[in-house]
Amino acid sequence: MTTAAEVGAQFEKLYGYAPDGVWSAPGRVNLIGEYTDFNEGFVLPLALPHTAVAAVSPRTDGVLRLHSADIDAPLAELRVDELTPLSDGGWAAYPAGVVWALREAGHAVTGADLHLASTVPTGAGLSSSAALEVVTALALDELFGLGLTRPELAVLAQRAENAFVGVPCGVMDQMASACGAEGHALHLDCRDLTLRQVSFDLAAEGLRLLVVDTRVKHALGDGAYAERRAGCEAGAAALGVGHLRDIAYEDLPAALERLTDEKVRRYVRHVVRDNHRVERVIGLLDAGDVRAIGPVLTEGHASLRDDLRISCPELDLVVSTANTAGAHGARMTGGGFGGSAIVLVESADTDAVTEAIRTAFTAAGRTAPRVFPAVASAGARREK
Repeated sequence: MTTAAEVGAQFEKLYGYAPDGVWSAPGRVNLIGEYTDFNEGFVLPLALPHTAVAAVSPRTDGVLRLHSADIDAPLAELRVDELTPLSDGGWAAYPAGVVWALREAGHAVTGADLHLASTVPTGAGLSSSAALEVVTALALDELFGLGLTRPELAVLAQRAENAFVGVPCGVMDQMASACGAEGHALHLDCRDLTLRQVSFDLAAEGLRLLVVDTRVKHALGDGAYAERRAGCEAGAAALGVGHLRDIAYEDLPAALERLTDEKVRRYVRHVVRDNHRVERVIGLLDAGDVRAIGPVLTEGHASLRDDLRISCPELDLVVSTANTAGAHGARMTGGGFGGSAIVLVESADTDAVTEAIRTAFTAAGRTAPRVFPAVASAGARREK
């Protein structure tokens, strides 16, 4: 585990002086509601204990210096008034994009020194990029006295990823990282950014939510994500609504009959049904019937696999094996094409289900997955 003290000491060794502070922001796992955020729908993520940690000091000379303990690359030195969107696909584009987004919004960020280390697995669909963006935004907000709210920071971090990095993601990842709460999942309405913390204390119920990182890497910038977003937008246009959020679940059959493009029809069906699945899961959690969300998770996986078509053999293997081994339910989570799945199990069954998944991967000739519990954790915060 990377600690604030370690990152602060690394900053001092790198730059020759102590940082003004150290901040952290978590990755996230999404319980239900996939590809619904950019359709102005509903999502239910939770913040993970895995975090991006940044030691940061402000500068007044327009220089931005960036370094990561996790990347074998030299210190990047940029000028804040020369930051150009879509000019660099490397890791430094994420914090640099946040500086650019803050300045574009009229905030006087005049430079900074930043050193970062992260325990959020990359390429696993757990929002390592959002953690990096949010920790940068939170640090700069405090150091420059900008007075921004957590949702405002999340929106600016999303703009950095959309406009500067070039990934057309929704706002869920950044909101989960900025606004997560320990022991809770975040019910987020992506239309107006209203949020509610929903109790999600699995340990008290004798349950665990496992994350299974298949170690199959995905890259959302490769066009597949953008293609599905464009398909959703085409569906909304064909149906005469601003966003697919506006299609009520009970009106879905009639809406599908109006769509002639088979691919668009599948995308629309998934989004409308997944919005409804979010509402079903929240109803079950509010009623204290936590185990009953399992089948809804599995149902969501089938939709991601068959309608959105963003699963892969490794993710399907996790879900089928876990459910056969006694899990309450499972589904892929995140952008797809690899990454991670989540599995809801009795705490007492954790080892047996984990072993079943690993055995299945070995039998299929796949690389052994990484399995760890997803514990609903606190959102972004100052560490020292």
